[in-house]
Amino acid sequence: MRNSMRISGTQIFWMMFTFEVGNSLLLTISATIREAKQDAWMSMVIAGLVGVAITFFAATLGSQYPKQTIIEFSQTILGKWFGKLLMISYLLLWYSASGIIIREFGEFIITALFHKTPMWVIVFTTILLLIFLMYQGGVEGIGRLSEIVGPMVLLMILVILFLDVKDMDWHHMLPIYQDSGLPAIFKASYTPMASFFGESVMMTMFVFFMDKPDQATSRAMLGIGLAVSMVTIGTLAVIFTFGPVLPSRLLYPFYDMSRFISVMEFIQNVDILIVIIWFFSIFIKLALYTFLACYGTAQWFHLKDWRKVIWFLAPIWFILAVSIKNISIFAQYFDKFYLLPFVFPVNMIGLPLLLLVVGWIRRKYAKI
Repeated sequence: MRNSMRISGTQIFWMMFTFEVGNSLLLTISATIREAKQDAWMSMVIAGLVGVAITFFAATLGSQYPKQTIIEFSQTILGKWFGKLLMISYLLLWYSASGIIIREFGEFIITALFHKTPMWVIVFTTILLLIFLMYQGGVEGIGRLSEIVGPMVLLMILVILFLDVKDMDWHHMLPIYQDSGLPAIFKASYTPMASFFGESVMMTMFVFFMDKPDQATSRAMLGIGLAVSMVTIGTLAVIFTFGPVLPSRLLYPFYDMSRFISVMEFIQNVDILIVIIWFFSIFIKLALYTFLACYGTAQWFHLKDWRKVIWFLAPIWFILAVSIKNISIFAQYFDKFYLLPFVFPVNMIGLPLLLLVVGWIRRKYAKI
């Protein structure tokens, strides 16, 4: 399949940052504090370091085969049939995650903005936007969008943190380590590690589209590193503001923290910034997963036009998104029984390391 799309190292940086930071700030802090209490920031650091390591291995692997995606070079390394068989695990993840993310996107939009709008309207509109983006630009369009909204997202996060400084009390993070302990800190790191930071394994698909593949590793690691830093600081800000007890009971503690901000009774209602941050972040993430599902499927089945795949996947995603009755409970089961025990050890760690090792052995013996 001929590639006519190109993305730069700068776009990779903002893609990795944008799709990680908003979701992690909104969806991981509560569960992490619930498990690790005031030491949740340590859990975020651990999860972030593992995420950066996964990014390094994924980008390095992709850089060794810059003219192929993981769908292709897995067959180059492991053989046609075994390589294709292993890639089914990635396709299943991209299919299922896309439908769930669309529902989460609709759930938050209705909660924050359009309270009386039917869910199917938001879902249908979102899918139409995705179809338009896939046909107009694909990953190149996503890269350009990330380059525009990424700096905006970073600026808005910094503004919220700055405005909340007056309400922070660093004593809320004390005592350090004693109330939780190492097992709880490591256990709390598993969810953000597997559900969010580990998603940077998608770099195994994106190096193929870079105009300078040698920049892939450094730019992707910098993007994930910045996202991890912002999420860690955001976790500390929540703890400094509310302490370790209240945030564990809140659904979106960082969002609630922004609603708490009031400067001289003049600067208020800055929670709209969180809505904008999360909107951009989740849409970039959703667009990336949609592209991976469409392009990966086309490569797996050797289809000439990858864009047409979305006409098959879109109805499935629509049915899945509107059929879920309680997305919070569904997402918990999805993480507990699929993402954490299977996707994280296999898709995010096992398969990339297997391809790295076997690829290295094949190249070494090819030179002999």
